[in-house]
Amino acid sequence: MNLNLQGKNAIVIASSQGLGKAIAAQLVEEGVNVVISSRDERKLQKVQEELHQLGKGRVAYHRADITNLDDIHSLVQFTRETFGKIDILINNAGGPPGGTFEQISNEDWQKAFELNLFSYIRIIREVLPDMKQGGGRIINIASTSIKQPIPGLILSNTFRLGIVGLTKTLAEELAPYNILVNTVAPGRIQTDRTTHLDQLNAEKQGISLEEAEIQSKRAIPLGRYGTPEEFARVVTFLVSDASTYITGSSVLVDGGMVTSI
Repeated sequence: MNLNLQGKNAIVIASSQGLGKAIAAQLVEEGVNVVISSRDERKLQKVQEELHQLGKGRVAYHRADITNLDDIHSLVQFTRETFGKIDILINNAGGPPGGTFEQISNEDWQKAFELNLFSYIRIIREVLPDMKQGGGRIINIASTSIKQPIPGLILSNTFRLGIVGLTKTLAEELAPYNILVNTVAPGRIQTDRTTHLDQLNAEKQGISLEEAEIQSKRAIPLGRYGTPEEFARVVTFLVSDASTYITGSSVLVDGGMVTSI
């Protein structure tokens, strides 16, 4: 299968670690020129060096806080100046803090909105002029909470659903320009975020982290956590020429964990 990604240009948000880093690595493997971005410049430098070893697509980094409009504009301009027209955008952001409705402050709500939804809106607006010239791919990373709310994660449950609404609407509005927009929702993927959530669950129940992980894996038909690389391969397929008739969809990468239809 020819993915036909060689020479395409991409921005991958929150790519100094975890899922974003894995996606960036997979794209570079396929010959995509990738700008990685996060708030941690030291981590970005290290990841750039790692990805350079792959020797296919080119890699550059640009530090940006995606809750800051000036930073978003600067990131997009940097990408254009470095590689040219933007073909692929991977929207990604760290998960908001956990807590119940009564534990979450108004400030927490505002911060989660700006990080987990408004940042996606802003950067899509910035890259649209490029993609309207000849098509493009936008992937909005969310969570399985779009199908099955996760107890204790009300902020994620709320704003991840906003991402789905955004994706579905844009898929229709941008289809005439051959811009495909999809949501990809990770389940229990082995990242620092998953370990953090397991630790919170362990503390809540008064059990060890290992016991909390065993409990969590019992709810997954495949009986294990996914790897960032497995998740990244799904995203890479959706932004490639192997996927030309999927838009507005929400794709779960969860080992069968979500039981809703």
